[in-house]
Amino acid sequence: MLGAEGEQLGIVSSREANEIADKQNLDLVLISPNAEPPVCKIMDYGKYKFEQSKRLKEQKKAQKIVDIKEIQLSVNIAENDMKIKAKHANEFLEDGDKVKVTIRMKGREQSRPEKGVEKMLAFFEMVKENGIIEKQPERLGRNINMVINSVKNK
Repeated sequence: MLGAEGEQLGIVSSREANEIADKQNLDLVLISPNAEPPVCKIMDYGKYKFEQSKRLKEQKKAQKIVDIKEIQLSVNIAENDMKIKAKHANEFLEDGDKVKVTIRMKGREQSRPEKGVEKMLAFFEMVKENGIIEKQPERLGRNINMVINSVKNK
């Protein structure tokens, strides 16, 4: 049995342990029931649960949830429009988010998917100081997708 400050009280019966805990206005908590003999500790259980929930809240506050932001391009996108989209992607990457770049090909554009891949790689050249390619450009049906991860996350 352990006392309120963590000191060893030795092996005592459960009745004695309850009496000691009642005298100190604390709770008797079973820590290791499978040990031989079982290990108990005298503590303020309400205070323990409060501190544990407080620690969990601090851990949740400290963690950063990574969002996936999507930017859509086209095969025939103008240079200035691509610069504006790259500016937005850089902002997302600086915040630590991932960016999914999508090109939807229409009509005759589907016969030349390599042009879409070229646009993707040109787009990546504009954002490469803040990101790295996590998933290479890949054609899925009429779309070409690529995922760029923030340098901060690596």
